[in-house]
Amino acid sequence: MAVEAPRSVRWGYFRIITGTILGGVLGFYVMHRVETAYKEKMKERLAIYEKEMLLKKQREDGNKQDRNRRFSSRHPPTQLKELSLLPPNSRYK
Repeated sequence: MAVEAPRSVRWGYFRIITGTILGGVLGFYVMHRVETAYKEKMKERLAIYEKEMLLKKQREDGNKQDRNRRFSSRHPPTQLKELSLLPPNSRYK
C-alpha cells in the first residue's frame, strides 16, 4: 500500500518548481536588458571617443602646418641658404 503525499505537499512542490522556472525566465530577461543597455551605452561612448580623437588629430595636423608656415615665413629660403641650413643640392638656390 502506497502512501499518498498530502495535497498541500504537492501544491508546495508545484509552487517551488513554478517559482524557479519563472524566476529564471525573469532573471534572464533582466540580464538581457541590462546587457543590451550597456552595449548601447558603450557604442555611444566609443563614437564620442572616436570623434574626439579625430578632432585631436586634425588639430595636431593643423598645428604642425601652422608651425611649418611660421618657421618658413620667419626664415625664407634665401636666408636659410645664407645660414647654410639648406643642403648643397637644394632646390632653393
